[in-house]
Amino acid sequence: MTNTTSDTVTAVVPADELLAAAHELRIAGRWERAMALLEAAEVTDARARVRLAVSAAEVALESDWFGGTGLAAARLASAGRTVEDMDEEVAGERVAGPTEDVIGGSPLDSRWDLDFLRLRHGYRQQVHVDGAFRAGPDGKDPAALASLRGFALSLRDGAPDTARRGWAEMYLGLIADNLFAERGCAPSHYEAALRAGESGDDLLSREALRHLGDHDHDAGDHVRALERWTRATELGARAGTVPGTLSQQLLLAVLARDAGDEPGAAALAREIARWARAAGAATVEAQAEAFLAGTDPTAPPTTGVRGG
Repeated sequence: MTNTTSDTVTAVVPADELLAAAHELRIAGRWERAMALLEAAEVTDARARVRLAVSAAEVALESDWFGGTGLAAARLASAGRTVEDMDEEVAGERVAGPTEDVIGGSPLDSRWDLDFLRLRHGYRQQVHVDGAFRAGPDGKDPAALASLRGFALSLRDGAPDTARRGWAEMYLGLIADNLFAERGCAPSHYEAALRAGESGDDLLSREALRHLGDHDHDAGDHVRALERWTRATELGARAGTVPGTLSQQLLLAVLARDAGDEPGAAALAREIARWARAAGAATVEAQAEAFLAGTDPTAPPTTGVRGG
């Protein structure tokens, strides 16, 4: 794989290294830089093009989620076309071969990853309605919600490894929580996601702990919620997710307010809003500003940020 800059300096970069760099830029909230890096790469292998296209779609999706952009739909469609082109190009070839050994990964893994991004995008469309977070099934097409849940189940059952299975479990929990308002069903999915994350995926563990802590908080167990939310904040920071860590810190502000420390809660929320604004994490900034105005970001069902 070559990477060409605007100064026409060309370097050969292993695909795995380039994708790892794009991943770290993405979770740090540097979505434009991550996208520019992926777009600058020149590849000739069909499988490598798929991996880059899927990575670009993931960058776009997280830019939409945290930055309030509208990029994911087009990138997902583009990645889908790239998969179709790969199918034509490698028709009749063995799925595993010498080229695949060089670039790493598997076409089947890339297809699962693309489908998972489609699931996440579909979930986001159902919880962000007219620019606002709207949980629960009211006013939504029951068939569409059922289809999304069925899609998540198929991804879980067809996951090629433990971590991917854990992410599918995570979204089964989110779908139960935030789309079907089935609060009693969600924790078992989050627990399964946490077990999978403990195999080495800090971001997955962070997400599971975030939502398990939400259930602890709703049940009035603030000690357990603090334990889980503090650990989630640490894991997010260790993984390098800037907007995710800021959104997690807002939940610590919730606990400070619950404990009667309004000055401490407000001070933390003001810093979160300031940092999020500087980082371009528009949705986190809005959540922090709403908190300062008195909104509880954990309150179901019509307010809150349970999916962030």
